[in-house]
Amino acid sequence: MTQFILALDQGTTSSRAIVFDHQGQIRHLAQKEFTQHFPRPGWVEHDPREIWSTQLGVVQEALAGAGLRAGDLAAIGITNQRETVIVWDRASGEPIYPAIVWQDRRTAAECEALRAAGHEDLIREKTGLLLDPYFSGTKLAWILDHVPGARVRAERGELACGTVDSWLLYHLTGGECHLTDVSNASRTLLLNIHTGEWDDELLALLRIPRALLPGVRPSSEVYGETAPGLLGARVKIAGMAGDQQAATFGQVCLRPGMAKNTYGTGCFMLMNTGPGAVRSPSRLLTTVAWDRGQGRTYALEGSVFVAGAVVQWLRDGLGLIRDAAEIEALATGVPDSGGVYLVPAFVGLGAPYWDPYARGTVVGLTRGTTRAHLARAALDSVAFQAADLLGAMVQDSGVTLSELRVDGGASRNNLLMQAQADLLGVTVTRPRVTETTALGAAFLAGLAVGYWQSEAELEALWQVDRSFEPALGADERERRVRQWRRAVERSRAWAQEDEA
Repeated sequence: MTQFILALDQGTTSSRAIVFDHQGQIRHLAQKEFTQHFPRPGWVEHDPREIWSTQLGVVQEALAGAGLRAGDLAAIGITNQRETVIVWDRASGEPIYPAIVWQDRRTAAECEALRAAGHEDLIREKTGLLLDPYFSGTKLAWILDHVPGARVRAERGELACGTVDSWLLYHLTGGECHLTDVSNASRTLLLNIHTGEWDDELLALLRIPRALLPGVRPSSEVYGETAPGLLGARVKIAGMAGDQQAATFGQVCLRPGMAKNTYGTGCFMLMNTGPGAVRSPSRLLTTVAWDRGQGRTYALEGSVFVAGAVVQWLRDGLGLIRDAAEIEALATGVPDSGGVYLVPAFVGLGAPYWDPYARGTVVGLTRGTTRAHLARAALDSVAFQAADLLGAMVQDSGVTLSELRVDGGASRNNLLMQAQADLLGVTVTRPRVTETTALGAAFLAGLAVGYWQSEAELEALWQVDRSFEPALGADERERRVRQWRRAVERSRAWAQEDEA
């Protein structure tokens, strides 16, 4: 197979382009950071033009680096930072306001007002999401309310909106395609995840004109071709998915009960729940994972707020290490944490506790506690939090986990991965290709154009770098989890009591 797949991975801080071959191996990767704008406290914006220019630039750089031309590509796949929203002029393609980024909190008051008016249950039932400024819908309403004339122009059909996938597709096709995929659409507060369509009741609630919105399509189909003259040859654009859903597909978690965890500053964990949307008593998110044109696949999603960030704290806050890479060697110097438990609730606790007033806690200190014990407790804290999250997923879904697939920077820490296997009691598997987000976009695009024939072919391509088998007995695992939960209880409601 002489052709290749190009994946565009448009993230929060950089735009990347990766060329994959038929074996799913990377031929070339190009990356360029772009500017973060913080106009007011709690506000985060990007320049949509810079997103587009950096993405186009790395496409050209990746092709040149791989020694290829556009005609050598079978297809392009897109994956993107989710929930970030852009509104632009349909005729000119120019944005009417900066992109409001998923991290932006400016619509917190609007979300609180919707909650106070009793709309949270309706939104949760239809979208699978929590009522939070994290998601796109209230950001979109804010732009329409604050840019002069925007709402009238939107109702007349003069404006277009979308998440970053839609923005890139629109410009790649020279304005021909105004579409999104169902995985990105499911993060907007506007899509009914049970029908796969924009919901009139939700649109009315958030005051979003339907004329503004992109068409909702499957995650794997040919949407259009690159505009003539853009790359030198017209290339099919054939796959789109939000970054965490794409990573789940790239990890080939294609059957119900398969799960992946991405270890970064925080952790994103997704479990495939198959064709059924599982409502979560633990307040995990129910989201569309993907749709290959044969029906939607759903997932439960949860996040750990502080994962790799606890290592940064040991480095920058306490000065225990000079470089994050030192943590594994330091922690390996002791057989265990010596009874020390660190709960990194620096910004509260997420699922399954949902306590914004929890604060960081270290318990079990003795005169014999050393730097190494604190380092070990810090790594253990990441594994404990992920185990809590996965336990909630298993309980909510009723599906037993057999394996956790891992990626992200901290997944390279062998001690952490072994701790994760020990605390879960299941195999933890790290793939050879860790660029799973881009690989997922490539897989979705390649399937749509017949570059790969089946999901079974993708499963055969997915290669293990290393598997970590649980080495703790069940009794010891339960003892450690019990102690961890005691430590968590001591961290809870701390700030609330302080304020009282």
